Amino acid sequence: METGDGRRETGDARSADGASTDGVNRRDALKVMAAAASLPILEGMAGTDVEAQTAAPAATVASQPARLSSGPRGTASDPDLLRPKKDWPRKLFASELVTLAALCDVIIPADAKSPSASAVGVPAYINEHVSAPYDGNARDLVRVRGGVSWLNLESTKRFGRTFAKLTNAQKTAICDDICFLPKAKPEFQAGARFFDLVRDLSATAFYTTDAGMKDIGYVGNVALPKWDLPPAAVLKHLGLL
Repeated sequence: METGDGRRETGDARSADGASTDGVNRRDALKVMAAAASLPILEGMAGTDVEAQTAAPAATVASQPARLSSGPRGTASDPDLLRPKKDWPRKLFASELVTLAALCDVIIPADAKSPSASAVGVPAYINEHVSAPYDGNARDLVRVRGGVSWLNLESTKRFGRTFAKLTNAQKTAICDDICFLPKAKPEFQAGARFFDLVRDLSATAFYTTDAGMKDIGYVGNVALPKWDLPPAAVLKHLGLL
């Protein structure tokens, strides 16, 4: 397009003295370029940029987690179930576990269908639970340890022997006084709270074993060779046919 004085404007329009239409002439541009080249900081920055560009792939590789060669790491989020290990030291003494096992077997005795609580490792489960390094578990440790001591003292007072050495009838006589907290006499309230805790832990442990799940007829957690569709009558009832 021609201007009013006959000159033609182009995409790189400049004035007669070399100035571009945005007000920066060629001479000023050369001055800026020379000044920039003389500044060490700019030189250093330029070098840093180059180094960063070349170092970036190495840094990215270094920040990536090490690739596992094989198998689980044995951590809480990636446990090694084939080679289990104790996460914390167990705190109950062997003598306490003997008393605890006797009580667990009163709560869940062996019968024609299933083994007893101690036979499937319920005392070991309770020991792991009360030994865990958390506040709630620490409170349960105090209750279990205190309850075991009380149980042996009460057994000795009534029958002259510790709880594990009593007959089933003698064990049952003591447990009848502590098996239901709302109706326990004042002198048995602490014992009832202890029994309540051990009963809950025993049931949790026992009924999550294979023997416990079989005892209640639970059929889950079993691999199936094939999967059949639900019967047509069920699908029709659900409106899927």
